[in-house]
Amino acid sequence: MLNIQSITVNYGETEILHQVSLKVEAGEVVSLIGPNGAGKTTLIRAVSGVLPLRSGIVKVGEYDLANVSISERAKLLAVVPQARKLPPEYTVQQAVLMGRTPYLGWLGNPSRADVEKVNWAIDRTQITKFAGRRVDELSGGEQQLVLVARALAQDSPVVLLDEPTAHLDLRHQATILDLVHKLARERQLAVLMSLHDLNLVSLYSDRIALLSEGRILTVGNPREVLIQENLSEVYKVPLDIIPHPYRDVPLVLLDGH
Repeated sequence: MLNIQSITVNYGETEILHQVSLKVEAGEVVSLIGPNGAGKTTLIRAVSGVLPLRSGIVKVGEYDLANVSISERAKLLAVVPQARKLPPEYTVQQAVLMGRTPYLGWLGNPSRADVEKVNWAIDRTQITKFAGRRVDELSGGEQQLVLVARALAQDSPVVLLDEPTAHLDLRHQATILDLVHKLARERQLAVLMSLHDLNLVSLYSDRIALLSEGRILTVGNPREVLIQENLSEVYKVPLDIIPHPYRDVPLVLLDGH
């Protein structure tokens, strides 16, 4: 379980996150939504340890992440960042193996178990046919799948994803979010992700946290959070909320009238 307890984050003198608390249970996908500047990426980066906390606690299970080493943190928490940061000269296999770094011995040689984890992650993300290719030869969607595979190879109980579908076509969006949702269930991962597309959020989230100006305004399932009162107030645009024709979730439409 990921437990975020009253965290506050500053950029210089400016307070960006204000006393944010949120829990993500094992086997659950929780999505962060809100307009640009609401604090979604800042929250992901603060939880991952990239940004320091001014106050508050982030725990994975019984572990306070402030009190563990970088390598131990990586065993507890994997991150799929918004910007693709993969060594262009690496093959896909080598890039995914980077997820095993916290487990490698002092010589840095992967064990049979490490290789098995890497091969499993490559297989689950359906990038086996790219395994021997260089990362810079892949499309944006394929590179994003490599980042997901690297996070899975890390074998951490918590996975953070910052806009994992940004700039991807519909097929790659569905592939990544289907996989994340399925693996959360199968491997009892606690998944926290930020997304802009409210209809993808509706389809793939167990719960949603709506942020505005660095605060969480409400948390609940899609039917509780994706309502007219919440969204129109935060996004400042006219929206229509209708039932999805095939799924028991809301569908969010921009009202052009």
